[in-house]
Amino acid sequence: MARDLNQNVFVAGHRGMVGSAVVRRLQALGYASILTAGRDELNLLDQAAVQTYFQANKIDQVYLAAAKVGGILANNSYPADFIYENLIIEANVIQAAHSSGVQKLLFLGSSCIYPKHAQQPMKEEALLTGMLEATNEPYAIAKIAGIKLCESYNRQHGRDYRSVMPTNLYGPHDNFHPENSHVIPALLRRFHEAVQRGDAEVVIWGSGTPMREFLHVDDMAAASVHVMELDRASLNVHTTPMLSHINVGTGKDCSIRELAETVAHVTGFQGRLIFDSSKPDGTPRKLMDVGRLNALGWKATIALENGLHDTYRWFVDNQNLIRA
Repeated sequence: MARDLNQNVFVAGHRGMVGSAVVRRLQALGYASILTAGRDELNLLDQAAVQTYFQANKIDQVYLAAAKVGGILANNSYPADFIYENLIIEANVIQAAHSSGVQKLLFLGSSCIYPKHAQQPMKEEALLTGMLEATNEPYAIAKIAGIKLCESYNRQHGRDYRSVMPTNLYGPHDNFHPENSHVIPALLRRFHEAVQRGDAEVVIWGSGTPMREFLHVDDMAAASVHVMELDRASLNVHTTPMLSHINVGTGKDCSIRELAETVAHVTGFQGRLIFDSSKPDGTPRKLMDVGRLNALGWKATIALENGLHDTYRWFVDNQNLIRA
């Protein structure tokens, strides 16, 4: 698709980690009309309000990055909130986009859509082939529904609504809450505070052996715009109407021990790392197969250590934004 920098592009969820990265990417490319609306301006859970917003703004493209997100504890504690709010947000935005004539939309999902015991690395074809991880099943179900909403509007109405499924993301504007954050922001904060206190050791949950893949959010944003701008014919070579989503990742993983050692280096922690094997490890490995995305002309560029340095700088510089 030829890039039209004058189109009205709506980024839903622009204050979140992913949405803010998409806005930065679009700005860097020179898009002149990027529309955003915070919760104080537009409640995405309110169907009528979303419909009114779309009708009033003559939107050409939508990046649907808005979502209720959280770690294992949050997903376990509030499963109804996670499935309800995510279903309503995506349904409201996708229906409003369609009814107001928006032809192009990109839905951002999550790697948790895949079965708990999916073959590694996880291919797009693994979707709906097995049981999901119980701790975040409601969130995953909502994200699967988002994929199928896009596919259904394409099949019934001829829309061009696409979906990308990122691996574990990190970067500026991440959630660094001590209890509700994911592993990278949690470790960055823990090691930072250990350095500040002069601690001799840092305890990490689990054995350190599970393998995980991590993608910097700026790479995710670059991949999202790349997929949005692909010519439809070239995209159709690699997707089908009922299997249209595209994995986004690095195609490489590392152990939690290796991650912790790198975070220690980035934060300047020189003490001991203690791995508490009495705590759960979770899934042994989660790695995305990114062959489809690579074939479509995109590969990740930000190395993990470089991305961790960038994220740590943002954390240190934005202590006033970090929730206690």
